[in-house]
Amino acid sequence: MINILDKTFVPFISKEDIETRITELAALISKDYKESCPVFLVVLNGAFLFAGELVKRIPLSCEITFIRLASYSQTESAGSVTEIFGIDKSLENRDVIIIEDIVDTGLTMSQLLKQIGKMSPKSVEIATLLHKPEALKTPVIIRYKGFEIANRFVVGYGLDYDGIGRNLDSIYVVA
Repeated sequence: MINILDKTFVPFISKEDIETRITELAALISKDYKESCPVFLVVLNGAFLFAGELVKRIPLSCEITFIRLASYSQTESAGSVTEIFGIDKSLENRDVIIIEDIVDTGLTMSQLLKQIGKMSPKSVEIATLLHKPEALKTPVIIRYKGFEIANRFVVGYGLDYDGIGRNLDSIYVVA
């Protein structure tokens, strides 16, 4: 068990299971994009650990860029998305892979997909470490999923509770 601020969390997904799944996702992406030089669009802050581990296992020529969005307040989705800083490169006629830490309501991803669609990419796919299908409020197609989980609040491996817990090497769930 660990305590973060006013909440107690228990182990949920181990470091070893995360690393194994990331290796599997990297192999799938490498196979699918072997004839391409994809752009990995990393959604900050949460996806930084997942993205780092994923892309270092992909032996392709690629580009990496970042976007920062905010959609959470404490443990709940705020229901709206604020762009803190945006995409700084042309995505026209490029294969884009969005790397996200977690897709739950789908609202953030839906808005990001609309924004990217206006930039005329060749293709856009999503790679997420976690997916909460029960929490979806808008449909989102996710090609590369690490783990499907129940609609519970999690921290670790980039995910936080009010800014704390991102540095944990495993994923914990609120007790």
